[in-house]
Amino acid sequence: MPPRITPDQIPAYPDFSLENILWESGTQYIAGIDEAGRGALAGPVAAAAVILPADPKLANSLVGLRDSKQMTPRIREVWAERLRDVSVAWSVGFASQYEIDSLGILPSTRLAALRALETLVIEPDHILLDYLFLPDTAHPQTSLIKGDARSLSIAAASIFAKTTRDAVLCELDARYPGYDFSRNKGYGTEYHLNALIHLGPSPAHRHTFNPVLEIRNKQEKWHE
Repeated sequence: MPPRITPDQIPAYPDFSLENILWESGTQYIAGIDEAGRGALAGPVAAAAVILPADPKLANSLVGLRDSKQMTPRIREVWAERLRDVSVAWSVGFASQYEIDSLGILPSTRLAALRALETLVIEPDHILLDYLFLPDTAHPQTSLIKGDARSLSIAAASIFAKTTRDAVLCELDARYPGYDFSRNKGYGTEYHLNALIHLGPSPAHRHTFNPVLEIRNKQEKWHE
């Protein structure tokens, strides 16, 4: 079993501190996992799993990699292309807006993460997660607060989760025009909220999330 990782061993910024501890213990394949879209009002939640090479020197070529939310869309795409070239394996799993409405957001986020793990072409020996625990997997795991700001593996996963989900929301924008999904990616911007009021919720929306639920209930009362 890998050694226990204590808080004083967690670096302030993304690097391989955690991975190095595991690699030195004989753990080769470490999958970083992160999600995107957990707080959105529409679209699926996505989770990515990424295994980087067990090479501490790789950190030198990953300088600048960090939490995807701190990057512009263009820079995220550049990093996604670079990470596709260097990753040993990566995969993205989704849980749909219908599953979110049925199961709740936390179980759905876990489901998306499990689907990402299941589709990795390499079985990981250990997983590192950003403030998430997966009770339904036998893989040894370490859950970290602000993991995407501390582990390069998790930061890499955040890039894949975000860019892949953003592409899905652009597709939903073409299918359900008027909500500006291609720009807001399903989050509650002023434009999006105004569109919800005037157009009502679409099938792409999470109907159990406020304010979608409130608007839907008001519209149902108007039609009674």
